[in-house]
This record gives sequence, structure tokens and C-alpha cells, in this order.
Amino acid sequence: MVSCSAFVQAQVIDPSNTLVNPIATESMGRSLLVEEVTTTWCPTCAQIDPYLKGVADSHGSRIAMVAYHPSDGEDAFQPPAAQHRINRLGLHHGNAIPSPTFFVEGKNPRSGTEAWSDVQRDILDLELTRQDSTLLQFEVLRTAEGITARVLSIANMSAELENTQLTFLVLEHEKIVQAGVVNAGESTRDRVVVATAECDINTSTVTTQIGLLGVGVDKGCNIDFEITFEDMDEFSIILIHENTEDAIVNSEASLGTYGAVEFAYRSRDIPESWSLASMILIIAAGAGLIAIWPRKN
Repeated sequence: MVSCSAFVQAQVIDPSNTLVNPIATESMGRSLLVEEVTTTWCPTCAQIDPYLKGVADSHGSRIAMVAYHPSDGEDAFQPPAAQHRINRLGLHHGNAIPSPTFFVEGKNPRSGTEAWSDVQRDILDLELTRQDSTLLQFEVLRTAEGITARVLSIANMSAELENTQLTFLVLEHEKIVQAGVVNAGESTRDRVVVATAECDINTSTVTTQIGLLGVGVDKGCNIDFEITFEDMDEFSIILIHENTEDAIVNSEASLGTYGAVEFAYRSRDIPESWSLASMILIIAAGAGLIAIWPRKN
């Protein structure tokens, strides 16, 4: 079942803050990355996705949850940044990933609403076995060009930095589904990954930039790697320390993270009934009342 316990909350800034002065995250990194492959046309996704914002908040800083909408010719969004991340998952799990499918730290794909209890178990198991994590810190500032996020520090005395990268993920909250497209659910979707950038720590070079206005690095990825993206009403930025694609392909390195920290700029209004509704969905799924919809080709 979904846990409803109170935990230390991830950094959430109310949209009333203008961000004209930079705001820095805490130096953290123990958040587990939970990735969902989802689509706007999938009825099962439409039933569970509205409750995942509450799920993420109930876990606080324990998890950072993202949603990838694929370039499948049917989804309403299809941001290239999301497909880039799906391709990364495909290095270990293949390209036939149904909707919805969840990955905790890139492991054990769990498909359908009935799999959420397994997702919860994966989160707990990985928290128990994770011995160390990279401490990450970055700051966020609104400028005339847009929103800028800049790395302030990275520290991990035990993890190898060679063949690893820092990755920024930009998520849009309550992204509007335009009229005239296939939409099985509500008029908006949450946690939609719309942009990303990757900086190779070993070479201090930006290897990927998708959906951004600008990317820069001067002294090093772990010192001043920064991104700028188009301003939006509500968003999250997640900074991740993870293996490079070359390391995953050539040495079968893990898809998981060494550390992750999230900065959320969004309103916070969680109905008290969300947890009960989530449990009802899970029970219904376990009884076979909710189907898993494969991704269209």
C-alpha cells in the first residue's frame, strides 16, 4: 500500500516567490529517482497519474518522481527530452516499454496500477541497501532570459566520478493537453519532463542539451554547470549524478543514480482523499478491473 507517513519534504517554493534572488537547494542526494513512462492516450495512466503528485509529496525528499511522454506519434506532448530518457532506460530494458511503467533507480520495470505495491517495495529495499550518496547542491534564479539553474557543489568521497555525469531534468507541472489530441484523462498532466542537459564530469563537456534556451560550463561540471530554460508557471528541476551512456553500454554500468536532489516551484494543495483514492485504485487493479495498455507503435 501507499505509505501516508510524514517525511522530510523536498524543497518546494510557492509560485508567489519571484525568484529574482537566487534560491539554493539544501546539500542533499539521497532521493531515489522514480521514472514513469506514461501517455496521454492511455486510460490506465489517466486513472493513476492524478494521484502520483500526492504520492510524491507523501514520500517527501525520499523520492524524485518524473514522467516521460514518448515520441510515439499519439501522445499529446512527445518532448524529445523525454524520449532521450526513455532510450536510456531501453539500454537495459529494450524499447517495448508499455504505459504506464515505473522504474525505481532504473531497475525492475513495474507495469500497470496493480504494480504500485511492488514500486513501494522497491523504494524501501533500495533505501535499506543504499550505503552512500552524492551530496548535490544547485541554485535557481529568474532572469530576463528565463529560469537559470546552476550547480553549486558536488561531494562524494566514495563514488568514482570517472564515467559519470551530472544531469539536469526540467519538469513542467500541470501541463495543458491541447484540444484535438487523443486524451484519455484530465485537461493537464503533471511532472512532464520537457528538457534535459548532461555534463560529462571527466571531460567537463556538455554532451546533451534538449529543450533548453542555453547550457554552459566553464570551470567544471561539478563547479558551475548551468542551464537556462523558458519560464513557466510551475516547474521542478532535478539534478542527478549518474553513469554516462557510454559506461552503461560498454561496461553494463547501472541505470541508477549516485545522488539526486529536487527543487520544486509549484503550489501545494493535496486533497485529504488522495490516499484513499489511490488505495481504491490499487485494489481495483489487483482485482483485474483496470487494464494495462501497451504503447502504440
